[in-house]
Amino acid sequence: MPSDDASVVGFGAAVAEVVRMIPPGHVMTYGDVAATLGSRASRAVGKVMAHEGTELPWWRVVRAGGHPPLHHEARALEHYRAEGTPLVHGPTAWRLDMRRARWSPATDADDPF
Repeated sequence: MPSDDASVVGFGAAVAEVVRMIPPGHVMTYGDVAATLGSRASRAVGKVMAHEGTELPWWRVVRAGGHPPLHHEARALEHYRAEGTPLVHGPTAWRLDMRRARWSPATDADDPF
């Protein structure tokens, strides 16, 4: 099964490469990262981030609804505030302003950051 192991390692490295490209103040969803790699494996992106994300700007990969990674909300909020990531504040909670914060390598040339 070495080819399976190699493909998992290759996918993890590709995920890390995409995540490192996300500029400060911007985010991608797990699905966005997968789609950038020509995949629909958003859960696999989540697994990579859970196992290898400490060396990456993990707070820049979020859930589709604009919510940060589970159980890391307070730490992520510190990063968002430091980077000026657009947020939406509700009466009892906050989330990312995905319309303004979402980033894609395909639109990077149009990005004002």
